[in-house]
Amino acid sequence: MSRSQKKIPFFQKNLLKKTLNKKDYRTIKLWSRSSTILSEFVGYTFDIHNGKSFVSIQVIEEMIGHKFGEFASTRKQVKHKLKKGKK
Repeated sequence: MSRSQKKIPFFQKNLLKKTLNKKDYRTIKLWSRSSTILSEFVGYTFDIHNGKSFVSIQVIEEMIGHKFGEFASTRKQVKHKLKKGKK
């Protein structure tokens, strides 16, 4: 068994407490992009901080095992301007 399989997934403990204590599915603000998505988070909506603003993500079953940071891009999309006279 390799070392990565022995390690448990990283997540903030207070994040798990928030999801277990809440019975309704409100949005939870999250700054920890390196936390792993667990099966307990399915159905919740998280606002993930991307360095400037929050990106709203609803967790589904296919996201389990991934990191929260994978779903909130920190890069700004480039929009090239058109030259005058061209459409």
